[in-house]
Amino acid sequence: MSLEKYAIDPIKIESGIVQIKKRTQRLDIYMICTGTIFLASMVALFLQQDFVYGFFGLTIELKQLHIPVSADGNLANLHAQPDYFMNLLSWFGWFILKLFVSFIGSFFIIRFIKRFQFFARRFKSFILKFVAWLIAFILLWSVLTYIQYERKDKDLQAYAKVIAYDQDLQQSELAQYLKTTTLDSTVQAYLLAQVALLHQPVDKDAAIPYILDLINSEKNNSEFFQYGFKPEQLWTMQYQTYGKALTPMAETVEKQVLQANRISKLVQYFIIVIGIFSVGLTILIFLLSWNLKKRIGRIEKNLF
Repeated sequence: MSLEKYAIDPIKIESGIVQIKKRTQRLDIYMICTGTIFLASMVALFLQQDFVYGFFGLTIELKQLHIPVSADGNLANLHAQPDYFMNLLSWFGWFILKLFVSFIGSFFIIRFIKRFQFFARRFKSFILKFVAWLIAFILLWSVLTYIQYERKDKDLQAYAKVIAYDQDLQQSELAQYLKTTTLDSTVQAYLLAQVALLHQPVDKDAAIPYILDLINSEKNNSEFFQYGFKPEQLWTMQYQTYGKALTPMAETVEKQVLQANRISKLVQYFIIVIGIFSVGLTILIFLLSWNLKKRIGRIEKNLF
């Protein structure tokens, strides 16, 4: 009986190895995607409360200056400042984009430069290959970060300059300007309290006297509701300094706060489930890919 039919066909084996390598490449791509989802979910877990509160027009800490309609025209120009909620969405969108592009793009860069013999020889070392991948990742991340912040409006710098001060709130350009106006003292207190809470670090000592002025004015001034103050802003200012709403206007926001807290908890649980699922899937795909690569190594060793 001829033994030829039992002979191993090297061409078929090589074809099979190519197919297995394609599978490992697909698995590596899936692993990158699930790993990226896991990283994004971890970031979202820390940001979700800000997102949910921002959707309701709320923040636990003051994030931007609100200029009431009762302020003069010069101050109204500061309305050009970016909306905090949209800023947060933009930042998170850029984070996901940078993560995907830098992570996946660095693999394409390594694959491209491996075509050059100089790099192909050196990339046989896993450590050198990883260092090159890391450098490519950092370069792509840096380029995208530059583009992200280059796109920001110059009005933001002008806005930050107006409310900035070192030690004394009265040093800020806004405080100096208010001294030259005839604005109602309640409106000035509303603006200056915000400036103190927007200061880094938060200047609660400077903010509290102005917040107390606002509380007294709401109780005693019949024209208080005509100034155009935002209830959400008043709630944030009082919550940030006293941990609760102290006036009727701020208390009107409590229903929104309760809604935001309930949704925030649901979103938190959902993100945790997504995170656990994605990390489990990433580990499973990694083990499958690693097993296939070991199998390819054994076949190639026995064949060649």
